[in-house]
Amino acid sequence: MKETAQLLREKGLKVTPQRIAVYNMLLGTTAHPNAEMIYKTLEPTNPTMSLATVYKTLDFFKQLGLVQELNVGESSSRYDAVVRCHPHTVCRICGRVDDLHMDALTEVARKLVPDLDFDVECEQLILYGICKECQEK
Repeated sequence: MKETAQLLREKGLKVTPQRIAVYNMLLGTTAHPNAEMIYKTLEPTNPTMSLATVYKTLDFFKQLGLVQELNVGESSSRYDAVVRCHPHTVCRICGRVDDLHMDALTEVARKLVPDLDFDVECEQLILYGICKECQEK
């Protein structure tokens, strides 16, 4: 908690219990939750937190580079505390979003950049399909 508070201070944010809770929740999950999921997870331990607070907090975090916003084709964005560019998989059945740890994909993107007349800041590769759990059902 002290590390999160220090990081928020360094980024110029006022440290609040709600901001600490949202950031720590994102650090502790690989589920890539949306704002509503974050709110529902934190609401039992943070009863005074509103959904609007979660949205505002995520917006601040995104602007400061503390979280990455993912648009995976749903009606609401997902969030990831891992802000370096990396690929994801999305299950078409259950909506599960996972990090894809494949250096070969990052290498492909890196090799394409010199051939482009474009300053690439980050790439978002998202593979859609059916996760193992849904395949087994």
